[in-house]
Amino acid sequence: MTGMMGKTVIVTGANSGMGLATSVAMARRGAEVVMACRSQARGEAALAEVIRQSGSGSVRLMLCDLASFDSIRSFAAEFLTLYPKLDVLIDNAGVVMLKRQLTKDGYEMDFGVNHLGHFLLTRLLLDALKAAEQGRIVVVSSGAYKIGKLYLDDHTLSRGFNPAKAYARSKLANILFTRKMAEELRGSTVTVNCLHPGAVGTSIGVNRETGFGRLILQLLSPFFLSPEQGADTAIYLATEPELKGVSGEYFYRRAVKELTPRALDAEAAERLWQWSLEQTGP
Repeated sequence: MTGMMGKTVIVTGANSGMGLATSVAMARRGAEVVMACRSQARGEAALAEVIRQSGSGSVRLMLCDLASFDSIRSFAAEFLTLYPKLDVLIDNAGVVMLKRQLTKDGYEMDFGVNHLGHFLLTRLLLDALKAAEQGRIVVVSSGAYKIGKLYLDDHTLSRGFNPAKAYARSKLANILFTRKMAEELRGSTVTVNCLHPGAVGTSIGVNRETGFGRLILQLLSPFFLSPEQGADTAIYLATEPELKGVSGEYFYRRAVKELTPRALDAEAAERLWQWSLEQTGP
């Protein structure tokens, strides 16, 4: 699967950082790339950049706001009318909110986008993934999961919000989702794996309106991986032929890594799964 000719790939959060780097890499390998972006303007600029860097004409921009269930449903419906199958879904988009905000549907933003938005999107696209020869779901998590707790009794984090708490919770949810989804997909041709990309220098956590956080990012940039380096494991999971039968694992630097007990909690994964089904609807 290293060569991606004839394969269709969706990358969420494709307009910058690792999403942009992943889109370029997939297009260079010959895939038909669908860049799922929230902003028309930023998406169009990123689309032009992917085409320029890859030399591919098989790249499409489609709008998808992961903070809105309506937008996710519209995106999925449009995709399914255009494409008979989906070979790879890369759930890459991620936010870090410095102040507590809610999604359109009333969920704390980190959890709503990083987990619930991708949960709904992935479920809506499952039949298209099953229609592929070997569908793959790649979930970008983070080592921050180690300090995460679910707080399902206070999903808006109305009590004691802080950025680390919110982000870590969403990344733990990514892993629990991956493991439960792998269980649900057992016996099918679809696999799902998640990864920690490392400390990557992207605009995540930078306020686009005020620029707050940009100076800190610049000061720390020598210690960060580039978006291309950060995207390496996601690209590996999406393309490596030897991973055809691997599912439900957590990767870092192309290797399976052991998880902490909290991320291995099958009861918590089941509870999160059922709660997420209830929130996102049929």
